[in-house]
Amino acid sequence: MTDHKHDNQCGCGHDHDHDHEHEEHVFLVADDEGTEREMVMVYTFESENQLYAVLLDRNNPEEDGVIFRIEEENDEAYLVGIEDDAEWERVTRIYEEIAEQERQSS
Repeated sequence: MTDHKHDNQCGCGHDHDHDHEHEEHVFLVADDEGTEREMVMVYTFESENQLYAVLLDRNNPEEDGVIFRIEEENDEAYLVGIEDDAEWERVTRIYEEIAEQERQSS
C-alpha cells in the first residue's frame, strides 16, 4: 500500500486527512502575506455561466466569507481569486442578496 500524499495546491477540494463521515470541502488558501488558512466551502452559486464559491475561515467562522471563482480543467476544480472590479461587485451583490434571504428564512 502506498502513501497518498496530496498536494495542498491541487484545488480538488478534498481534505484527505479527515475521515469522510462529514464531507467538508477544506481548502488551504494563502493570503497576501503568504499565511495559509484552512477555508471551508459553505456555499456555491452561479452568475453569467460561471460558478462561484463562498469560503469561511475554518478557525474563525464568524469572519466574513471570501468569494472565489471556480474553474475546471481536466476534471479538476480550482479556486481562482477575482481580480476584476466589475466582476467582484457583481458577485458580492449576489452573495449579499443570498445571505439576506438566508437571514430572513432562519
